[in-house]
Amino acid sequence: MSLIIGTEHCKVDTTGRFKLPVALKKQLSIADDMRFCIRVSIYNKCLEIFTYESFQSEVANLRSKLNLNDPNAKRLFRKLTESNIVELDTNDRFLIPKEHRTMANIDKDIVLLGQSSSIEIWDKDIYGSIDEDGFDYVKATEEYLGDRLS
Repeated sequence: MSLIIGTEHCKVDTTGRFKLPVALKKQLSIADDMRFCIRVSIYNKCLEIFTYESFQSEVANLRSKLNLNDPNAKRLFRKLTESNIVELDTNDRFLIPKEHRTMANIDKDIVLLGQSSSIEIWDKDIYGSIDEDGFDYVKATEEYLGDRLS
């Protein structure tokens, strides 16, 4: 699995397509498999896109950690694996399904954010406003990471 990093700004055309920037494409281990999985984030108003291979690994990891006989665990599993397969076309473009664009308020300008094993797709305005809530990154770093940064 590739480590995906970087922030890129793109435009979505009227049909919902956007071109995957070269800087991100070079980081993906896609070889001949141009399939990807796209889902709505449960944490933020954005989309997450995974290579097909990395999504299969994520599903296997979830299966190993959740008791799918428990109705609440099954519900969580269903939500986390609810996705669509999208393919990178010959012009390195993705088509974001309309229902996904609607759920994430994606219209024209987007921000792609490499997140280790996935790429988040944000509406530019929503992404630009996420730090307006006064979140204290220093305090959070100390609380969640403490001495683990060294």
